[in-house]
Amino acid sequence: MGVAAVEQPACLGKCVVPGEPIASLPETGTVRVGGGVQQAGRSLIAVKAGVVQQGPGDSLWVCNRQKRYIPNLNDAVVGIITHRHSENYTVDIGGPGPAFLPVLAFEGVARRNRPNLQVGDVVFCRVEEAARDLDPVLTCMDTAGKAAGFGPLKGGTLFQVSTSHARTLASGPPFLAALGRSLKFELAVGANGRVWVDAPGPANLALVARLARQAEELDAAEAVAAVKEALASGLR
Repeated sequence: MGVAAVEQPACLGKCVVPGEPIASLPETGTVRVGGGVQQAGRSLIAVKAGVVQQGPGDSLWVCNRQKRYIPNLNDAVVGIITHRHSENYTVDIGGPGPAFLPVLAFEGVARRNRPNLQVGDVVFCRVEEAARDLDPVLTCMDTAGKAAGFGPLKGGTLFQVSTSHARTLASGPPFLAALGRSLKFELAVGANGRVWVDAPGPANLALVARLARQAEELDAAEAVAAVKEALASGLR
């Protein structure tokens, strides 16, 4: 069964409270929902307060400034390896419990060339299973079985933002584009609010991390202005 399109909700971009209807379910197909949205009969309702957002593939979620993360299917997350086992790794993704990353959940990996991740390593993953009463299962491949940027993250620095700001960063806001025109850097943004960044040299690394964090308190134009000011001051 294919993914169904959801008509643009009347409350899109507006604040909702728990229990408030967001949209009606289509007659056929599967609807993608994210955090803060739940099915109730033939409707989708909010289960937390925040602003209704609609993203790629018509997925719906309720965006707020919480830092607590609830895993959702196909979320990209930044995790930290906490335990090594023969068949999987235990990964901290900031959720209610641990997540598990199978050792074979990497593109082109077989039992003879499995990855050698260590406790404390940072890894960029996709949530492959997210049942309510079971621990999440992760993978380092996209739905087509390709790495697609997922995998261990070497070097760089890690910091935490709200889950709503993480979604903003993942969408490629204008300030990141402005920064990228003058400075090379790598960014991995997890829906769990963890952000990994790497750049040449400690000063550049600190600058990118600072601008990414402070953008949470600024609107789009102010964030771009902050980038231009920092670059003009030679802070790179």
